[in-house]
Amino acid sequence: MEYANHLQEYAPAPTAESVAAQVASLKAAAAENGNIDIYKRCLAAVDLTTLSCSDSAESVAALARRAAEFYIDYPDLQNVASVCVYPPFVENVGLAIDGTPMRITSVAGGFPSSQTFLEVKMLEVAMAIENGADEVDIVLNVGEILAGNYDEAANEVEVLREESEGATLKVILETGALRSPGLIYNAALLSMAAGADFIKTSTGKIDIGATPEAAVVMCQAIGEYFRKTGRRVGFKAAGGVRTKEDAVLYYTIVKELLGEEWLTPELFRIGASSLANCLLSAIEGHEVKYF
Repeated sequence: MEYANHLQEYAPAPTAESVAAQVASLKAAAAENGNIDIYKRCLAAVDLTTLSCSDSAESVAALARRAAEFYIDYPDLQNVASVCVYPPFVENVGLAIDGTPMRITSVAGGFPSSQTFLEVKMLEVAMAIENGADEVDIVLNVGEILAGNYDEAANEVEVLREESEGATLKVILETGALRSPGLIYNAALLSMAAGADFIKTSTGKIDIGATPEAAVVMCQAIGEYFRKTGRRVGFKAAGGVRTKEDAVLYYTIVKELLGEEWLTPELFRIGASSLANCLLSAIEGHEVKYF
């Protein structure tokens, strides 16, 4: 399918100058949002993530069991949205959280570089879902985007959308590699047009992770796509989101640019590991190392 020709149907990409001005304004607004109620909402948006070369079935299962125990230990708080792992550990997570409303997220499709055969990406996505993944985080083919091969990149997403039928598909733009507002904006629109349920900032595996500048551009693209199609696509910040201040800033960006409707786990996520403990500590008023 042709996708690149349809980019002209959307509003132009924001300039770097306009994005910088918006970020400055949003940082000021975020300073007013540092309160327990918002920390709770950010905690409920967390995809509790372990994507390490040292992960094992035992370590992943232990983390997932701990997340499942949260429902008992903190019955008055909404738990994290999901546990996010590599594909071989999906079944371990499923056994540990069985009977809870928590979801299972698997990275797939050649994560983190997306540099493998399309057939391998398809198989990995399909196997992750077959093993129990509710959500799949794939990486947009950044090389194709940088080369100007927009249709090729979008068609890969379309194929993986078909493979992930019935699951939530999050497409990682790897904004730190795209860098410019124009490329990030186009990548976001292409991914959404190809079927993404969420667009996500980063893999966390390169030197530049999530930034408020990228988030502003992505949320503007989400808003523009919604105005054109009527379909709401979610936003996920990931890659270096570690502090409660970071979480509140991304919460504020989504609230101000997209509105309250997007501030639910169905449309707003934060991929993180240490952040969950940071938010829980802020909510409880003392240091907590739970997860």
